[in-house]
Amino acid sequence: MSSTEILDQLYALMLARRSADPEKSYIAKRMKQGTAKIAQKVGEEAVETVIAAMQNNKKDIISESADLLFHWLMLMADRGIPIADVMAELKSREGISGLDEKAKRKK
Repeated sequence: MSSTEILDQLYALMLARRSADPEKSYIAKRMKQGTAKIAQKVGEEAVETVIAAMQNNKKDIISESADLLFHWLMLMADRGIPIADVMAELKSREGISGLDEKAKRKK
């Protein structure tokens, strides 16, 4: 299974589980708590990923990155943003210097 297929499959799971019983589904529990809680979890997982990177702990970087992607996907599903929209944004930046792209956003 490709990386894209895994992300698509997890995104579909997020959509399917948001109406599940929050007592039986972590995804449903977080979705019921709302966008702010999901966004907080994204932030927590991002910080944990950074800490693992600063400690040069490859195993933890992988594990925390998986947690980060999982919660990011949950946030995208919560906001109704398809992964394809994010991928299209990345594609639109192809061939553009990161410095130029950042300067363009400031205008």
